[in-house]
Amino acid sequence: MDARFTDEQDEIRRALRELLHKRCGTEDVRAAVARAEGHDPGLWTALSEQLGLPGLALPETYGGVGCGGTEVALAAEELGRALAPSPFLATAVLAAPLLLALGSDAQRAELLPRIAGGGLTAALAVPGTRLGTALALTDSRSGDWAGGGRAGGVQARHRNSGWRLYGEVDQVLDGHSAGLLLVPAHAGGYARSRVLLFLVAGDADGVVRTRRTALDATRSQARVQLRDVPAELLGTDEDTDIRPALASLGDPVAAVLAGEAVGAADRALERTVEYVKQREQFGRAIGSFQAVKHRLADVYVAVRAAGSAAYYAAWATAHGERVGGLALAQALEALRIAAGEGIQLHGGIGFTWEHEAHLYFKRAAGDELLFGPVHRLRGHAAASAGLFERGEVAV
Repeated sequence: MDARFTDEQDEIRRALRELLHKRCGTEDVRAAVARAEGHDPGLWTALSEQLGLPGLALPETYGGVGCGGTEVALAAEELGRALAPSPFLATAVLAAPLLLALGSDAQRAELLPRIAGGGLTAALAVPGTRLGTALALTDSRSGDWAGGGRAGGVQARHRNSGWRLYGEVDQVLDGHSAGLLLVPAHAGGYARSRVLLFLVAGDADGVVRTRRTALDATRSQARVQLRDVPAELLGTDEDTDIRPALASLGDPVAAVLAGEAVGAADRALERTVEYVKQREQFGRAIGSFQAVKHRLADVYVAVRAAGSAAYYAAWATAHGERVGGLALAQALEALRIAAGEGIQLHGGIGFTWEHEAHLYFKRAAGDELLFGPVHRLRGHAAASAGLFERGEVAV
């Protein structure tokens, strides 16, 4: 592994940081999440047209840029620094890879260029609380996240006119605004139970979408109800269960999320360092006190270590190593520490909801609810590696 970034990778980071600095300050973030879409469509258009962000990892054949996991992770890091509300995670990280991997030639040719151009957003309709399980990051049990057969979730029935879906999914990331929904649904009943993936237009008859209040407002969530909705099977094989495909998606998704968390943690630390240089007690800046220096030094070490793990995980996705879950655990822990210390060292103002320190703390807590918690990410990674099955004890 070459730890140096290429000129192209440095340019991606520079261009994104410059645009987000101009268009995504704290007040811009608060205004964006208050919009009906949950993000600023103008910023998304700029990210799409100027930087090609939605198609960063898509092949050039479909209008994408053709970059790899490292470039996507670097882009996510910059989005994380700004806590930029955008459809990037739901569309480019979760939905687009599934369309590319499982879609038919006609489906890919129709949908992927629209996603790459920013004209179409998509959402994967997996319950937010079960994303870690569906992506095989925190649990290896199959099917529970999708409702367990007839006992809930979304059901699919094949009729003469095609597939019809019914059911409900809660806490779908960007589910209220996405133009396209990728909906996992049970088919075949108990006898031939399998989970298939379907394409549903966001404005299709029978689709009812309600935006939900989320702990982290920068990650919009919605309840999606499907009432006898017409759907198109993704791909052509009605007998292939999509759960293995979702599980294989987990590691690259975790690597991207780790990069995003590292960016947020790094910015939270920067803001705290800036503040302790200005805030005075007993006639001197509190940043000059040894205890404060030690606390911030610990945060710095945690953030830098998490960054190294995230970069390695992004590189490893193209080299057959599955370390994304561990990198995500370390990054989420670093973000939680950086955000928590930031609130404490900002003193009384840091404990007010109006201060931006709370945005980072909510991102840390919200991501653990969606993709963690940290101890389960680490525990599942250890179990997958067989660390607790060899019967060996270190001396």
